[in-house]
Amino acid sequence: MNCDYCFYLDKRKLYPQSRAHRMPETVLEQLVKTYLKTDQPNYTFGWQGGEPLLMGIEFFKQVAGLQNKYARPGSLVSNGLQTNATLIDNTLADFFARYRYLVGCSLDGPPELHNRFRKFSGGKGSHSIVLKGIRTLQRFGVAVNILTVVSQANVRHAREVYQYLVKHGFYYHQYIPCLELDPKGNPLPYSISGPEWGRFLLEVFDAWYPNDIHKVSVRQFDDILNKRYNGSITACSLSNNCCQYFLVEHNGDIFPCDFFVRQDLKIGNVMDTSWEEALSSSIYQNFGCQKSVLPTECKSCVYLDLCQGDCLKHRGYLVKTGGVSHFCEGWLNFYHHTSSTFNKLIEEIRSG
Repeated sequence: MNCDYCFYLDKRKLYPQSRAHRMPETVLEQLVKTYLKTDQPNYTFGWQGGEPLLMGIEFFKQVAGLQNKYARPGSLVSNGLQTNATLIDNTLADFFARYRYLVGCSLDGPPELHNRFRKFSGGKGSHSIVLKGIRTLQRFGVAVNILTVVSQANVRHAREVYQYLVKHGFYYHQYIPCLELDPKGNPLPYSISGPEWGRFLLEVFDAWYPNDIHKVSVRQFDDILNKRYNGSITACSLSNNCCQYFLVEHNGDIFPCDFFVRQDLKIGNVMDTSWEEALSSSIYQNFGCQKSVLPTECKSCVYLDLCQGDCLKHRGYLVKTGGVSHFCEGWLNFYHHTSSTFNKLIEEIRSG
């Protein structure tokens, strides 16, 4: 695959010594062993790439073996995987079903919308193969979520995208706004604006409410309801601190976030850095606290408790620290038009 808007391909420049970046068995074992030795009741692994299924079924069998070997009795180990779904076959689907993986599949809507930016290296669209892969997962009973990147290909087709997913029996949606910048900090052509993002979300909301509220899960709406209902944070962007997880590269290098894989944000390496050291690292702590460095506009905003200034990527972190989110206007518009409806939904939840 060679998706136009892929934000991770450039990370290969950090590792010019090799063309193929694959995690060795020694790094994988160290990663699993040391993480499962930390003191917590639940452990979550998220497998991403590029495309993680390029590692093949044997890699994931090794993962299962190592998790069974090092997990403490009574602990819960869960696995999530994000894939473009083009490599899914019966063997992989059977494996993911057996080990209860939650598999996120990237699908941007109907063929004419999806294929604009999600293409193979030769330029051919991927929609038909992606859909075939998702159907295979469903046939084996794998839990599937759909991740839709909202770009210039589909931003003006929100209702069409939503209805397409529902029509095909996909009831767990996550919409991600596309924002990629050129070296001068200007949005690239496939990126969307704040107002466009707000209009897209509102169209999805209007398609979802009220008829589909008990049938379709939209990640953004669930996150808002959770935060307003009981204060729980189910998305890192809704927290006031970005110390949420670690990203581990193929060679074991540790970074604070998949959006911020940079040499100056390297925390250490799993081969010689403990998770306790990583947690207390000044790089990690300083990165995390930047979330609460807010401009005046955010501090006085009535929706600050929900937004928390938005993701650092959207705020131009390391370009203009503490800036207003690129999507601020869209979020404001969305919150303004849906706040009363969310209040109504919360009252309905509380009343049973």
